[in-house]
Amino acid sequence: MPQLLEPFQLKQLRLRNRVVLAPMTRVSAEPEGTANELMRDYYQAFAEGGFGLLISEGIYTDTAFSQGYLNQPGLATDVQRDSWVPLVEAVHQSGAAFIAQLMHGGAQTQGNIHHARHVAPSAVQPEGSQLKFYGGEGPYATPAEISEEEIQEVIAGFAQAARHARDAGFDGVELHGANGYLLHEFMSAEFNQRTDRWGGDYQARLTLPLAVIKAVRDAVGEEFIVGMRLSQIMVTNSHLKWEGGVEEAKTRIAMLTAAGLDYLHTTEGDAAAPAFAEGPSLSAIAKASVSIPVIGNGGVKTGTQAQQLLDKGEMDMVAIGKAALANHDWPIRARDGDQMTEFDFAMLSPMATVTNELAWRGTNDRQATRQPV
Repeated sequence: MPQLLEPFQLKQLRLRNRVVLAPMTRVSAEPEGTANELMRDYYQAFAEGGFGLLISEGIYTDTAFSQGYLNQPGLATDVQRDSWVPLVEAVHQSGAAFIAQLMHGGAQTQGNIHHARHVAPSAVQPEGSQLKFYGGEGPYATPAEISEEEIQEVIAGFAQAARHARDAGFDGVELHGANGYLLHEFMSAEFNQRTDRWGGDYQARLTLPLAVIKAVRDAVGEEFIVGMRLSQIMVTNSHLKWEGGVEEAKTRIAMLTAAGLDYLHTTEGDAAAPAFAEGPSLSAIAKASVSIPVIGNGGVKTGTQAQQLLDKGEMDMVAIGKAALANHDWPIRARDGDQMTEFDFAMLSPMATVTNELAWRGTNDRQATRQPV
């Protein structure tokens, strides 16, 4: 599978391959949102395991309403920024690039040490229950409708967090516009029922994400990488679809990209499945809409699956999530044709901190005796 494992150019970054560690929420940070040695070892294991690019877990952006989970890391303060420096250095020393995913929890907030209330585009209660393996319990609370002043704080928070990511040594940032968090909620007809300038039809509902992209780009300059993750599904609803089908999806994607993005990252339950009732996948729609690189994610377990998606021209890079948790050396296994360890949700029990000890130890033992990618 030469294409999967060949170098790839992402703006100024020369990645050693096209295999990306997908961003996955971990609740391993210190209570005040600083990164620690446990997280350093976690990310370094993937870098040593051969991944070309790592995208961090969602990192909260301000000390008002953005924190989505207890023990979630932040990039809102100087202290949080400085705590990431050893992690970034460890990843770089192990041969991988590192991008910080910036996230505002929005309506799906389960825990925020800074504020008891949380905000969303409109006062719409999310479906389903909070995630126990991230420390939640019971139904989601109904959020408060975010005010104009708070919206400006959100925009400023993303910009500040992006500056902090750059200063901590990250290679770029990814704006989390997927999975039902705040930026996705503003794009969503289900959550955004506003009648002011932040709401309206599907193009008008892009107003906040577009403002965030511009503010971040202005904050970090043209050379720093800025990407965005998009999905139709949410944590609280795995069956949502964008209205308007393929053509409106192309317009959304093109508008967001034109605001200043360097790559797009699409994620669905199955990366190869049609985005709508039939037709192309979400990543294929993105590839047909923009000229920047597209990362695709969703249900990829093996190197053969990943290479098939590249062969079909549906994406430029492949992001591995749950399969990576079970195989920190996934790229090496894919190259050597080794069997992959199956992901088991028990790896997230009782809390989603690190992979279970056997999987972790097994990965490190193999890496000690095998050549890197």
